[in-house]
Amino acid sequence: MISKHRLSIGLRALLVACIITRQRFGDRSVSAFRQAIKDIMANMELVVLDKTQVIKTAVSAFLAGGHVLLEDVPGVAKTVLVRSLAISSGCTFTRIQCTPDLLPSDVTGVSIYNQKTQEFEFRRGPVFAQIIVADEINRATPRTQSSLLEAMAEGNVSVDGNTYKLAQPFCVFATQNPVEHEGTFPLPEAQLDRFMLRLTVGYPNITAEGDMLERMRLAHPLDTLKPVTDAQTILRMQAGIRDIHVHEKVREYILRVVHRTRDSTHLSLGASPRASMALFRACQSYAAVQGRTYVIPDDVKTLAHPVLEHRLILNPESRLRRVTTNSVLRDILAEVPVPAGTMTWKSA
Repeated sequence: MISKHRLSIGLRALLVACIITRQRFGDRSVSAFRQAIKDIMANMELVVLDKTQVIKTAVSAFLAGGHVLLEDVPGVAKTVLVRSLAISSGCTFTRIQCTPDLLPSDVTGVSIYNQKTQEFEFRRGPVFAQIIVADEINRATPRTQSSLLEAMAEGNVSVDGNTYKLAQPFCVFATQNPVEHEGTFPLPEAQLDRFMLRLTVGYPNITAEGDMLERMRLAHPLDTLKPVTDAQTILRMQAGIRDIHVHEKVREYILRVVHRTRDSTHLSLGASPRASMALFRACQSYAAVQGRTYVIPDDVKTLAHPVLEHRLILNPESRLRRVTTNSVLRDILAEVPVPAGTMTWKSA
């Protein structure tokens, strides 16, 4: 048996993290944790072809307890992506079709008077599910959009002075079309900041699209998709994500990138402290999806754009010069020194 005194501080910290993760899983080991993530992604890839990186990032946000804004043109499987995640994880799913006449009560629910009991009864709206697609969210009015704020921030819904707890895990995937702007209500900064990250799906390559046509010739692959885990396991996995180790140098790297956005001469609004926490949590989850128990600087560089870009606002001068938030963030990542790659990121 290895003597405790011979273990380095870093190795002891890593072992403690692994023990905590095992305790949160009960009889399930860390290897089972990794296998569950692989099973979810493999199941989703049966339906969403040629989008491994998108699936990894979406699963990372889900396991980190965050919400996702899917911004892309119609018909690229945004809703199918979310439905496959819901089925694979064994979570309940609802889809809200956002339109200008959609009311907040159509989302949260409404109290109806029961003449027999002479009391008001609350009928729950579609927000009372574990995974939700708010389709074309920018077509809903600001009042209806804001009805999701409390649910996204606190996991609660307040109706007629009563607060109702939402089932966990709870995740909102909102979609919007970046091309068509007529008859839309752009999301305000406060709402955008609630989304952990923004994703684009993109078109599949010609081979994957050919496979898709063949698979859908007789039936939709979603019709035969089966769960590979359940909601309770997802909750334990979300708890275990918090034990993924983040070296102090990597944590400092995250903070330097975020703070540089606040000092940029091109931006009138930089990333908030909520953005720092979102990037931190997303990196922990992404490391777990990659099969690691620790975060590396490359995780930060991979997730900086989807986590931070939609939170940044250009100043008028930079907008006129056709500067983009993408280019600003790219320059920031090039300027901020990356922690030395020779470090042992497993160590404390």
